[in-house]
Amino acid sequence: MNDTLKITNVLNDSTRLSIYEYISQKHDVVNVQEIAKQFKIHPNVARLHLTKLEDIGMVNSYLQKNQKGGRPYRIYQLSDELVQLQFPFRDYQSLAKIAIESLVGLGEPGKQALYETGKKFGSHFLNSKYRNVTVHQQTNEQKINILRETSVMLGLEPEFNYDETAQVISFSIFNCPFKELAFSEQNENICEMHRFFIRGMFEQLFPSVTLEEEANMVDGCEACMYKTKLSV
Repeated sequence: MNDTLKITNVLNDSTRLSIYEYISQKHDVVNVQEIAKQFKIHPNVARLHLTKLEDIGMVNSYLQKNQKGGRPYRIYQLSDELVQLQFPFRDYQSLAKIAIESLVGLGEPGKQALYETGKKFGSHFLNSKYRNVTVHQQTNEQKINILRETSVMLGLEPEFNYDETAQVISFSIFNCPFKELAFSEQNENICEMHRFFIRGMFEQLFPSVTLEEEANMVDGCEACMYKTKLSV
C-alpha cells in the first residue's frame, strides 16, 4: 500500500508526467538543463521532478564526465524496471506465463496457435480502431500514420521511417509490452508471437507483408527493429 501511495503521489503532477512522456518519446538521455528549458521551469524544479521519478523507479541516473572540464553532471534515462499500479492486487503476468507455457508444451501445434492468435489480435485491434477507414483510398503515408497512431496507443514507443523510392518501411519499437516475459526462458516464442501481432496490423493495410527482424532487445539492442518492403 505504501508503494502504491508513493507512486500515485509522484504521478499526481501534470508537469512530472509530461516530463516522463518527453523522456520516453526521445529515446535518449536527458539532463536537468534540457528539461528546464523544454518545460520552461527553474533547473531546481526540473531536478526535483526527475528525482521524484527516479524515487519510484521510472527513470534512473548516473554521472556523466564533463567534456569541457569541471564537475561531472547527472543525466537521466528511462528505467527498465517495471512499475505497476493496481488495487486490489492482480497477477496477470503469471497468468500469461502459465497460458504461454501450456501452449508451448503442446509442441509445434501449440506454438502455431500462439502465433496465429497474436496475428489475429493485431489485425483485430487495428481494424476496431479504424473500422470507418477505407483502406484502398489511403496513401502509403496515411497508412503508416495509422500504424504509428495504433502503435502509440499500444505503448510501443514506435519510430517509423518510409523510403518512398525503395518502397521500404523501417519500424522500431522502443518499449516491449511483453518485455518481462520475453526475457524469460520462453523468449523466442514471445518474440515470435509479437512479430505475428505486428504482422496482423500491417496486413490490415498492406497486402503480402513480410517482416524482417533487424534487431531485438533480447540480444541487448536498444530497440526491436523490423523492415518490410511494400509490393508495388
